[in-house]
Amino acid sequence: MTHIRAMAVNASSVSFQSNNERRNRILILLPSLAAGGITRVMLDLAKGFQGSGYEVDFIPCRPFGAYENDLPASVRLIKLKPENSLSARLRVARLELGGLAQVARPALVALRPSFTQRYLADLTHYLNESKPDIVLSANTPTNLLAIWARRLAEVSPRIIVSEHTHLSLQSERTRRWKWRHIVPMVTRVYPDADAIVTVSEGVADDLAHIANLPRERIMTIYNPVVTSDLLKKANLLAPHPWLDDDGPPVIVAAGRFKPQKNFLLLIKAFARLRTQREARLLILGEGKCRTELEKLAKHMKVESDIAMPGFSGNPYAAFSRAAVFVLSSDYEGLGNVLIEAMACGCPVVATDCPSGPREILADGNYGPLVPVGDASALADGIAATLDRPIEASVLKQRADNFSIQASVDAYEALIESLLTQPSPSSRIARDAG
Repeated sequence: MTHIRAMAVNASSVSFQSNNERRNRILILLPSLAAGGITRVMLDLAKGFQGSGYEVDFIPCRPFGAYENDLPASVRLIKLKPENSLSARLRVARLELGGLAQVARPALVALRPSFTQRYLADLTHYLNESKPDIVLSANTPTNLLAIWARRLAEVSPRIIVSEHTHLSLQSERTRRWKWRHIVPMVTRVYPDADAIVTVSEGVADDLAHIANLPRERIMTIYNPVVTSDLLKKANLLAPHPWLDDDGPPVIVAAGRFKPQKNFLLLIKAFARLRTQREARLLILGEGKCRTELEKLAKHMKVESDIAMPGFSGNPYAAFSRAAVFVLSSDYEGLGNVLIEAMACGCPVVATDCPSGPREILADGNYGPLVPVGDASALADGIAATLDRPIEASVLKQRADNFSIQASVDAYEALIESLLTQPSPSSRIARDAG
């Protein structure tokens, strides 16, 4: 097939060569192109698969966001058309007649079910027209969408669902009603996937426990975090003048401004640190919690030493120049940004949150692990790291375990294994009445 530049194609107009005239096709399915670790991971996997000779289609249900211009060349961007919410709810209900109790609250009667449901009809159309061999989906609602679409479709691609979050904590701490009730739906639907992948062993253990899935059915493939682009960008222009002004050491953090990341804790820890020594804190990101963070910084009288310049497309240039990187989260799936900082040679401190940091830091051998929510312990961990940083070469070597090649190789081994198995049968619904 002649390679073309990435383009937007409506699913309703998609047509492809037959299977015997093309290489194996992988569809990558995710909610959107918004800023975040999942989007970055799936973009890097798309690039890796394409480089290995697969044909790759890319479907973000909402094809816009911070990464909308980052799609690799020759990967097709497919745009789905949403249907109205009522039609989508009825479609899901017909699929799950035998399990309405599990799906009703998050998918049928919720005031705002996941927006991904509205793309079920057109995703089914895409599957019938393009006949991908593999569907790799990411994020819980999109994983459910992929499985439902195959049940409706006339074809049976292999479905790999990838879970990127600690689902029990996500459902427990969220304010969103549909998320609080999503676990029973996961328990019902995920067994129909051909493979279930998690981004850390901690996420795998949690998913098996709360969704009553056999642990042996879940495999861990670490995210493709370390790329050649990351290493190149680390040497580019710094995203903030503090990083090049030879002033007090700069502590850096990055992520969405949302409760899970607990930047409030980081500011409290930084305020404690500032009573002991000069330092500055740079938090890269954006989100709904910005006003709350700014108010706390002012209340703690450290606002002049804290900068929050917004989302950065190149945080690596900050990591490579910072004195310490801090991950202050209450929970993670893996904690990609922690690995990115290490790949840039930046000493790190992390909360010992589920899941990821303990796996990444090998029980604290590559940086301090401190209790979740403990500002005093976090301040002490930062101070100790400023005084006795681990050598950059040691951190970079550890980060190489999370390279794009390692992740792509693991996914390709899984894909080839699935393609040698008998094709799953197409299902209109698993249960009838």
